[in-house]
Amino acid sequence: MGATSYGASERPPRGDYSRDGKVAADYTCPQNYAAYTPADHDTYRRLYERQTALLPGLACDEFIAALPSLGAKNRIPRFEEINDKLTPATGWEVVAVPGLIPEVPFFTLLANRKFPVTDWIRKPEEFEYIVEPDVFHDLFGHVPLLFNPVFADHMQAYGAGGLKAHRLGACEQLSRLYWYTIEFGLIKQTDGLRAYGAGILSSSGELVHAVKSPEPKRIALDLLRTMRTRYKIDSYQQTYFVINSFQQLFDMTAPDFTPLYAQLRSLAELPADAVLAEDVLVVR
Repeated sequence: MGATSYGASERPPRGDYSRDGKVAADYTCPQNYAAYTPADHDTYRRLYERQTALLPGLACDEFIAALPSLGAKNRIPRFEEINDKLTPATGWEVVAVPGLIPEVPFFTLLANRKFPVTDWIRKPEEFEYIVEPDVFHDLFGHVPLLFNPVFADHMQAYGAGGLKAHRLGACEQLSRLYWYTIEFGLIKQTDGLRAYGAGILSSSGELVHAVKSPEPKRIALDLLRTMRTRYKIDSYQQTYFVINSFQQLFDMTAPDFTPLYAQLRSLAELPADAVLAEDVLVVR
């Protein structure tokens, strides 16, 4: 399971966007902690236990090292408890949102080092799969790496870049980069490939598929190639893009993307399973 925290959907977004007037103009709101039931906390606990058991040999070292900073394992954490550790570490804070939010508020929050976390949790019958991000996906999948200074700086830069992409009409292209890195990225470690994307890390099935399966293509990250490539939202990915380090990701995405967007306008989109002659394939 994985999804960006913004974007359009064919059905109305899930979540209570009224909150009795408590949702701000930027879509942030108080975490409705009192609304969580014992079943909600138990769902979080079971998801946390399942995913944690799968991490060794599949998740990147930086994620595994940062995961304990999330705090509570047997219940849904209070966001302020996480911020007590996260803000001193990298200057980020977790803020609650009712669900999917539009692009500009999403980018603006990131640019100000605020990560929007959906505060509702899936139902027990959705334990294995959910289309939209919930509190488990957002907290477990995304927040630990915000404790990593280089990744944290990349996320802020992505938010600023997203605002620029919106002005240039290039959000679709930039969203593909988000999808194939922040949501479904792989990283090369000395002991093999590992996952760092939140959509992989929060899914039991895709975590194994992305790192171990012989089926998907694994390609060294190239910005133009990645932003041309469409992606799947309802199945495991057919292609994963691989970085060598978070510093490489930060350095690759630091330059002005305006020339890239100009190039992309003259290039055809690629299907999710495309293979190009110039692709640098990464073996497991």
